[in-house]
Amino acid sequence: MDSLEPKLLVEQRDDVLTLTFNTPDKANALAPDVVEHFIEVLDSAEGVRLAIIRGNGKHFCAGFDLSGLEDMSDGDLLWRFVRIELLLQKVHKAPFPVVALAQGQVVGAGADLFAACWRRVATSNAKFRMPGWNFELALGTRRLAQLIGVEGARDMLIDTRGVPAEEAGTLGLVTDIAEPEDWPALTDRLATRARSLPEFATREMFRLTSQDTDDLDLAAVVRTAGRPGLRDRILAYRRLMEARNKEKRAASPARG
Repeated sequence: MDSLEPKLLVEQRDDVLTLTFNTPDKANALAPDVVEHFIEVLDSAEGVRLAIIRGNGKHFCAGFDLSGLEDMSDGDLLWRFVRIELLLQKVHKAPFPVVALAQGQVVGAGADLFAACWRRVATSNAKFRMPGWNFELALGTRRLAQLIGVEGARDMLIDTRGVPAEEAGTLGLVTDIAEPEDWPALTDRLATRARSLPEFATREMFRLTSQDTDDLDLAAVVRTAGRPGLRDRILAYRRLMEARNKEKRAASPARG
């Protein structure tokens, strides 16, 4: 990707706002400037009846950007997770419907972002994984349990199980399975639905049907991320995943 290209593409056509992650070379991982830009866009949105979140390239979002992790302090990481949690809350409590269109890997904070949306569309090849508890982080946990139920959330989180799109649909994490060529027609239909009520009524209906657990969710993130050794826990998890991936590659039959 050209370094001059925006990492988050923002386009508003009439009353439909589209936000597109644009770092496909990093699987659209959430860098700090992307998170801050996203928050600014949501805070300044006007005349929006539907927002769409998507990612360029093969994957929707690989979650937290681990670039430069070795040089971060626990305090740096705590601040970044707090800002991600605040972004998730803004998406979840947006005064207009938000739709996620996901393909490929949907991991960590990217999966939390997906779960925070009103309609959650995935391609048949999408796969969802939330590894935060491997380094003892509570990000998104309560919202996931509210969405798919306590038992479903525990089953998905306890061993960082990767969940394919079809199963995610059964759980309630995915609302629609559709391939990218079908997304325009689907989003047109959702935009029509989003305009069904007067703007004030939509805003109030979404507010009244959202559980107000923002302070509890933020406190859980601070309590878990604030434990000493956060950076070392993430580094240990990254080394573990690198070792597992190496073992998988070694076990795979050679390709001629």
